Order: sequence, then structure tokens, then C-alpha cells
Amino acid sequence: METLSPHVLDLSCLLASIVMFTAYNIFIWQKLKSDPIYTIQGATDLARRAWVVTVMEEHDALLAVQTLRNSTMAATFMASTAVLLSVGVLSLTGQAENLSNTWHSLNIFGSTQQSTLALKLLVLLLNLFVAFFSFSSSIRLFNHVGFMINAPASEENAASSMTFVAMQLNRAASHFHFGMRAYYFLVPLVLWIFGPLLLLAGTVVMIGVVYSLDRAPEMRNDILKPFCSFLPKERPVDDSPDI
Repeated sequence: METLSPHVLDLSCLLASIVMFTAYNIFIWQKLKSDPIYTIQGATDLARRAWVVTVMEEHDALLAVQTLRNSTMAATFMASTAVLLSVGVLSLTGQAENLSNTWHSLNIFGSTQQSTLALKLLVLLLNLFVAFFSFSSSIRLFNHVGFMINAPASEENAASSMTFVAMQLNRAASHFHFGMRAYYFLVPLVLWIFGPLLLLAGTVVMIGVVYSLDRAPEMRNDILKPFCSFLPKERPVDDSPDI
């Protein structure tokens, strides 16, 4: 306990920040269950399903290759950026003693010990590793989809093939989305270096920014209505009385 006592405020603020950011993502996930086009992520999931059906029905291999190449390049760039940032954080660990006075100039209530700064850099590094593995998984799935979407399908299992390819494509997009979430959470963690209160303030501001980015346009019902046809249909309920 004596070892953790200097870090109580910093760890408490970190825990509160993680809880707030996780609670926001749970809120978005629950809204998507009741309204699939509540966010732009849900809308693009439907658009990707429609795109897979169009490409596989029309056998447009060139369109598939170009689109998946762009997605793979974007994920590769983000994964490479995560690696570079990780190397930058590792290089800062050797200069922490010289930079701690500058970084802690705004740290009024938090701990200014070297061990606290090392803890902050460690958490920052773990967050970047999560982003890297998320983007790497996204690249792997995009590559798989590139083969599956051009594979010939028989008439008996064409619908099943389209469904499976669409599921894998949306999985790749989900990994990319999770990596971007790690990048967004990077902002409060960087502010945490200058003080735990800035961590909480940065988390609140970032949640507001992310919500404005996640929310689908107000005219979404008119724009996205054609994509809703690709949602699974619910079986009608038979309300007729038993005889």
C-alpha cells in the first residue's frame, strides 16, 4: 500500500476516465441494437453489406480490389503510425528525468515522482499497442476478404457466401474502429502526463467530440433507408387464436 499511496489520485482519475469512455461505448452499442443507423458506424455496416452484394452479383473484381486496397492502405498507415508513436514513447523514458520538471509544471494535485511518470508512459505505450494490434487485425481481415469476394459461388450457396463475406468485411471495419477508439483515448492519456485533472477534463471533451463524429446525420432516415433492406427480417408473429 505504501508503494501505491503516491499514485492514488492518478490511478483513481485513470480508472474514472476508463469507466467514462467504456460507458460511452456501451451506450453506443446499446443504441445500435435498437436503431442500426443511429451512428455512422451502423450506417456504414449496412452500406458494406450492400456493397458486397453488388460486387458479388455483378462480379466487379476491379471495384473490389480498388476499394479493399484503399482500406488496407488506411489501416497500414494507422498501424505504422502506432509503431512510430510507440518508439517515440520508449525514447522519452530515457529522458524522463530531464523532462519531468517541465511536464509537471501544471500538475498541482497529482504525484510528481519518477515512478508516476513511468506509470503514465507505460499506460500510454499499452494504449498504442492496442491500437497497433487492432489495425493489424483489420489488415489481415481485409486481405482475406479480397480473396473471398472474388471466389466463385454456386447458385445453392450464393446468399450464404455473400453473408459470410459481408460479416468478415464488417469484422475488419470493427477492428479498424476499435483502433481509432484507442487513438481517441490517446488524447486524455497525453494530458494525464501534465496532471490527473487534465485527464478527466480531456476525457469529457473527447467523449463529446467522439459523439459528434459517431452520430449519423439528422436526415439519416431518408438517406439510409435503402440500406435497411439488407438488415435481417424479423419473422412475423402469428396472433391468430388457437382453435
